[in-house]
Amino acid sequence: MLWVARLSGFFSAAMVMVVLSPSLQSFPPAEAIRSSQFDGSVRFPGQIAGGARGIAFRRAPSFRNAADCNATAANVCDPSLVHIAITLDDDYLRGSVAAVHSVVQHARCPDAVFFHFLVSDPGLGDLVRSVFPQLRFKVYYFDPDRVRGLISTSVRQALEQPLNYARNYLADLLEPCVRRVIYLDSDLVLVDDVAKLWRTDLGGRTVGAPEYCHANFTKYFTARFWSDQRFAGTFAGRRPCYFNTGVMVLDLGRWRQAAYTQRIERWMEIQKSPPGRIYELGSLPPFLLVFAGHVAPIEHRWNQHGLGGDNVLGSCRDLHPGPVSLLHWSGSGKPWARLAAGRPCPLDALWAPFDLYGPAGAGAEESR
Repeated sequence: MLWVARLSGFFSAAMVMVVLSPSLQSFPPAEAIRSSQFDGSVRFPGQIAGGARGIAFRRAPSFRNAADCNATAANVCDPSLVHIAITLDDDYLRGSVAAVHSVVQHARCPDAVFFHFLVSDPGLGDLVRSVFPQLRFKVYYFDPDRVRGLISTSVRQALEQPLNYARNYLADLLEPCVRRVIYLDSDLVLVDDVAKLWRTDLGGRTVGAPEYCHANFTKYFTARFWSDQRFAGTFAGRRPCYFNTGVMVLDLGRWRQAAYTQRIERWMEIQKSPPGRIYELGSLPPFLLVFAGHVAPIEHRWNQHGLGGDNVLGSCRDLHPGPVSLLHWSGSGKPWARLAAGRPCPLDALWAPFDLYGPAGAGAEESR
């Protein structure tokens, strides 16, 4: 009966595409639809990106603006641009490429989307240009030593990587003219026009994100934190709620004025100091300490998170009730890893259409 269960799971994933939500049924109109044929294959044999094994990506389908889109300049300071920041590294490269692919495929005006890629290996910018020849982007080098001494051990090794903390430094890394940015994790895909998220009214707040006030907020901090009023008093007068830092709209102008990077770093210093830890996870708790209770709420449809299960087992998860604009495989189970292992979860079928990865040599076969 095992084959019946598996077949049922894949039928369920297919049905999700049809009945899940209005968002998944409202792709861009005909004039914004991109070609469904790949233009070719981009291969990177041998070693790239500081030691990654041979990687092959198919070139992304071409994309174009809808007829009613306004022309935008190539200058990063053009005020009509939608700015998105995302990291690129060896381990999550396949996910990042899929995330970018999903954004441009669903954007009504993809030429107005400007990507800011945060890397510790500048060579990854060449890969992006080859896979997405039309894409507007800039690569920013993030020095791991800038944060390495502030990182404490976490429940999962991936959460300890320096690039995971690059989001803390967006206000410093990006041009001063970029006053707002959407930060996206690498393990997600959009199924809606990112311009809708971009237009979020932050109401004078620095951070906008979906909040989850039903979550047990206390579990993110240790007994030492809650027993010391100097720390626990941080939330006095606030109604703190958990929010996932993998999808955020950031007002960089306000961030710079209030020097929030330094505030986050201060909490990381306290975490590393005697007599012990005040939180358990990686880059999330300092964000909660600084911003929880002061976050502009965004609809939950913009972060259907937790699809990667927990931080240990990475079990299969179902979607939360309600409409969906963004699917997020936060947790230890990543769709590309589960697909490669031949053990996908049903909802991984929703990530697969945006995957541009192919094994070394595949491009040669396709081009014959």
